[in-house]
Amino acid sequence: MKHYRIISLIFVGILLVVAVLIVLNLKGSDRATVAADEIVPVVGEEISMTATLGATETMSPSSTPVPPTATSIPPTPTQFIVPDEYYIKGFKGHSQYYSLGCEASAAVDLAEFYGVSIYQFDFQFGLPMSDNPDLGFVGDVNGPWGQIPPYAYGVHAGPVVDLLNEFGMPVEGGKGYTLDQIKAKLAQNKPVIVWVIGRMEYSKPVEYTDKEGNTTTVARYEHVVILTGYNEDTVRFVSNGYWYDIENETFLTSWGVLGNMAVMPK
Repeated sequence: MKHYRIISLIFVGILLVVAVLIVLNLKGSDRATVAADEIVPVVGEEISMTATLGATETMSPSSTPVPPTATSIPPTPTQFIVPDEYYIKGFKGHSQYYSLGCEASAAVDLAEFYGVSIYQFDFQFGLPMSDNPDLGFVGDVNGPWGQIPPYAYGVHAGPVVDLLNEFGMPVEGGKGYTLDQIKAKLAQNKPVIVWVIGRMEYSKPVEYTDKEGNTTTVARYEHVVILTGYNEDTVRFVSNGYWYDIENETFLTSWGVLGNMAVMPK
């Protein structure tokens, strides 16, 4: 009987120990669960964190797209095409007042076409005097026609250009022009003064040296006319108030004696 009682007590003791261990194990699990619950982030903290990130992103510099700069292409100028024929309308030619005053008469008529009023007297005696026609008027304006310097002769393009510009008529001029250049001016409704010989004739060019040692080309019966039109075969000009049409070849021969000299509006 003692042995069974002792065995029973031992068995009960073992059961008590097992029960205590089970209870202790259950309490440890509860603490672990509480600890795990404590490290879960609070919902409010998640929102706060998101807000902070949003603020940081707002403060970062934003790149605004810059549109490409458009490169402006200048318009291509329209090329002027010279027509096969052209005649200026409304031009008025007048007779020259002085025996050798053809340059003054032509200059005054050209200026009048552009509304610039000049008297032949004022233009003639506004020209400088010289024994070289490239520099000024040579000789007596009422002298006989057909001489060459140093006798009464006339004046070439340079002094005429200078004086017309002084009177407010913008022109340019000189030697070496071509018929195509003349036609281009006429086609723009711009009359052209040209230096020819007589009534579109030929005279032998002469090399002349003035008293200062300067040389130039002169010719007997030097004369100026105003071109006002053309077609494929002829040019039209006014001289002393009269109108003429002359064949290109005849004009070029006469015009070429003094080096294709001309005065024309700018």
